[in-house]
Formats: sequence, C-alpha cells, structure tokens
Amino acid sequence: VHDLPEDQKLCSCGACLKRIGEEVSEKLDYVPAVMRVERHIRPKYACPACDGEEGMPVVRIAPMPPQIIPKGLATPSLLAQVITAKFVDAMPFYRQTKQFARLGVDIPRHSMSGWAMAVAKALEPLHELFQAEIRSGPVINMDETTLQVLKEPGRPNTSTSYLWLFRGGDPDRPTVVYRYDPTRSGSVPKEYLGEYKGYIQTDGYSGYQALGESDGIIHVGCMAHIRRKFMDVQKATSKKITHGTAKEILDLIGLLYKVEHNIKELEPEEKVANRREQAVPILDAIRAILDERIDHVPPKSLLGQAMTYARNQWSRAVRYVDCGLLTPDNNAAENAIRPVALGRKNWLFAGVPKGADASAMLFSLVETAKANEIEPQAYLKFLFERFPAAQTTEDMRALMPQHVDRSLLPSLPKPKP
Repeated sequence: VHDLPEDQKLCSCGACLKRIGEEVSEKLDYVPAVMRVERHIRPKYACPACDGEEGMPVVRIAPMPPQIIPKGLATPSLLAQVITAKFVDAMPFYRQTKQFARLGVDIPRHSMSGWAMAVAKALEPLHELFQAEIRSGPVINMDETTLQVLKEPGRPNTSTSYLWLFRGGDPDRPTVVYRYDPTRSGSVPKEYLGEYKGYIQTDGYSGYQALGESDGIIHVGCMAHIRRKFMDVQKATSKKITHGTAKEILDLIGLLYKVEHNIKELEPEEKVANRREQAVPILDAIRAILDERIDHVPPKSLLGQAMTYARNQWSRAVRYVDCGLLTPDNNAAENAIRPVALGRKNWLFAGVPKGADASAMLFSLVETAKANEIEPQAYLKFLFERFPAAQTTEDMRALMPQHVDRSLLPSLPKPKP
C-alpha cells in the first residue's frame, strides 16, 4: 500500500482529507522454487523381555512405501520436475544442474540421467499397453525423425538412428508412442503394428509403402506435403507470384482446407458427405491441372518435381475423403514429433541405446498427456506416486494418460492473460 504522508492528508483549509477510493495496479511477482529434504521416519520395535517369537525378526520395522525408484533419493515431485524440464521444455540435464545449484543443491547430470533411465525401466510394463492402444484404433498417424545415439554396438558414434512415432488409439483419447531403432527400414513400423487393420496416414517416405500393401490396411497420404512442394516453388523467386501453376494449385488446396474448417464440428458421416460434395470437385480440378501441364514443365525444375511428387502421391492423398476420422494431412503426427526435433537441438544425442529407449518411453508419456489435455508435470508426479503400488494390468491401464480419472489429478490454476 502506497499512502500519502500524514502531513499531506491535510487540506489548505485545515480540514482532514477524506479517503474516497483507491487505485489498484497488479504486477506479476516470481517466487523462486524451494528445495527441501523429506525425511521418512520408521520406528523400530523389539521385545524387552525375550528374543522374540521363533521365525520372526527380533527387530520389527514398517516397510517403506513402494517407490518408483527403490531407495532412490528423488521424490516423485522432483522426478516429475526433472523429466518435464527435459522432455517438455527441452532443457538438458547439465543446464538443470546449474539451476539446482542456484537453489543450493548439487545434483549432477549423471544422477538425473540415471533417474530418468530408472523411471523408464520401472514403467516398462506400460510398453505393451501403449502398443495395444495404438493397434486398437481405426487410424494411425506415423512419422519418424533422426536421433544420434552413442555407443551403439557395431556402429560409429556419428551414425544416424531414428525415433519412430505412432499416434492412434481411441480418437477421443489418443495415444502417442515413440520407438527408438537404429534403422529407418520399413520393417520397423510393420513389426510394431503386427496384425493391425485400418487406416495408416504417413508422408511420402518410401519405407511406408510396404504397409499399404498389407491386407486390411488402407494407406493414406498427406496433402500438407504436396502443398509444401508447391510452396517451395513460390519461395524460390523473390517476386510475389500472382499467377501460374503453383499459385493455382496452392489456391485450390486452400479451398480444400476451407472446406475442412467449415465441417470440423460435424459427425464423421456428415464430414464424408460434405467432402464428396464440396472437396471432390476441387481435388478433380487439381488433378486435371497436373495431368494437363506436367508434360510442358521441365521435370528437374522445382515445379516439375512438385508436380511429379503430387501425381505419385495422389491416389493416397485423396483417400481422406472417404473417412470422417481422417484429415487431409499427417499434421497430427508431425506436431507430436516436433518436440523431439526441438529438444534434439538442445540435448543433441542419447548417450547409450538404453538412454534412447528411456527417452522414447518418457516422450510417449508426456506427449500422450498433452494429447489428452493433461498438464504433463502434474500427471508425472501422480503417476510416479501411484504406479509402484499397481498390481494388475488393469491397475496400470487406469494410470495411463488416456484412461486416468482426472478427478484424481491435482487441479491447476488457469493461466491469466
């Protein structure tokens, strides 16, 4: 409260000034985090009169509650903070070490790395549950991104490995799964999906083509990748292009997305009906332009390459029209894999293959939580507290982000503008 001095509360006429209101201005303040030691005290008991019952311990003590890292130093709250900072905020462990040092606590980065790997190891029973969720849905979006992994058997440290992304399951409760593999072979997704039947939506990478040839799988392409090729044509010139083939096709693709915007709240069956009425004529117009003009464009030019790519992908790119659960593009997968690409710029590589596997597991948890509109750090703290006591598969399944009872999660304040 900023008040006037007492001598300024007198009027020149001699009367005391009367308070008639106030002006209030709000400012945001920051209170630094607080690190504390949590002590667990377990009283010991022994009989003062004898050596105790036969077959029973002489000294009795209550067991420690189940912990995500048995005998570990970090509480669920600290583990959730460390893992969220790296896998959500892309902050490498060595930077977190510096932050903790400012709070007066020495936590080496190798300790945090060990915690992350131990947590992922403890959560291994969730691997098959996540895989089953992915296989259970009608649509799977897929993508992959590079990852450098050190100390891979028989490979130099400069080799390129991959994190594969699978997004699927219940459309209303999506599942996001990452899987580390040293190769980009099409056998990786084929093996992971097993006997899955349904729609698979990907970009134009040739490694996915074998999936589309499997019985019961409908391979869907990505209109956004087609659009991107024609955008490259536009960007190749410094002048703003107001006409030409690339501009015409981009304008038509824009109309396709306008149709999608107008029908996004409709039921799947209604979406299909509207697409057949409104989107199919636009798609036919794009295909007509491609067929009529491709022979008049140098094949190695940017425009020629864009048109060839579009024609090669066309049969898959238009399949979204017939399924209301699909979108014209694979952006759901690309948005889910973007945090890996952003994080990779900060933490650069995984130190060992087991570290890459752990990263895949932890990314799966936080991205599935985000896909289900759950705050990742609050969820991880909840999971690390509850998972050690889970006994059955159903107990574990109930703790997954897609199925967790949200009333059990701590309520978080809504951000104010």
